Order: sequence, then structure tokens, then C-alpha cells
Amino acid sequence: MRAFWITALLVLAIDQASKIIVVHWMGLSRLGAIDVFPPYLNFRMGWNRGVNFGLFAHDAEAARWLLIALALAVSAWLAWWALARLERPAHRALAGAIVGGALGNVIDRLAYGAVADFLNMSCCGIVNPYAFNIADIAIFAGAIGLVVWPGETKNG
Repeated sequence: MRAFWITALLVLAIDQASKIIVVHWMGLSRLGAIDVFPPYLNFRMGWNRGVNFGLFAHDAEAARWLLIALALAVSAWLAWWALARLERPAHRALAGAIVGGALGNVIDRLAYGAVADFLNMSCCGIVNPYAFNIADIAIFAGAIGLVVWPGETKNG
């Protein structure tokens, strides 16, 4: 149980701290772009009102509240499932990463009306036009981890 909550809180804290530092303290929201280690790592300000890659952002206000409700419902279900059914701490930590990331994006939607995306990475002649954040990485890594490394569940 501890692995789930520690990971969820750690992901949430790192995600929100990174946004405060980069978006606000470093002024990315004002500057729009900061080259860190081009082309491998750049900060590019993006306000995502939809889901991945800006999908479903056409009715921003309705989408905002729908996505908040959906993220909270999925997080609650995932927390229940992880704590009631997953036996290994590593699997609970993967579920906690998803929940922490989802809650980080919920906080953004509540505070800003959109998710603050700022990480942009390109390599090897391939230019990535999209930005993402720490919460997105945690959600993706947690989901892939649970799919690739499925754990034993209690009661079947």
C-alpha cells in the first residue's frame, strides 16, 4: 500500500514543482520557448485543453470538466484496484505513477483551464512538434509497465 501512495505523491510533487520552476520562475509562459540542449531537450510552452496531442479540445470548457471528472473517476478506480488486487509493491508503484500523473494534470486543468506542457525532445533528424510534461511521462510509463509486466492479483 505504501508503494502506491509514495509513488503517487512523489509524481504529483515532481510534476507540479517542475511546472512552477519552468513555466513560472523561468518565465516559459511569457517567453514561449527556452532552448536547453537543442535539439535533444527544449522547453516549448503548450496549453493542452484536450487530451493527448490536443484531441477533443474544440469545446474547451466542456472538455475541461469532462476530462477532470474522467481523470478523477479513473484515478479512484485505479487506486481501489491497485490496493485491493495488486500484490507486488512494484506493481502498486506503477499504478501510483498513473494516479499521481493524472492528478497533476487535474490540478493544471483546475488552476489554468488547461494542462501545462513544456518538454520537447527531438533527435536524429526527427523534429518533434509536440510538448508534454512529467505527469504525461508517469502516466505513460505506469501504463506500459502494467501492460508489459502484469502482476499477480489477489482473488484471481
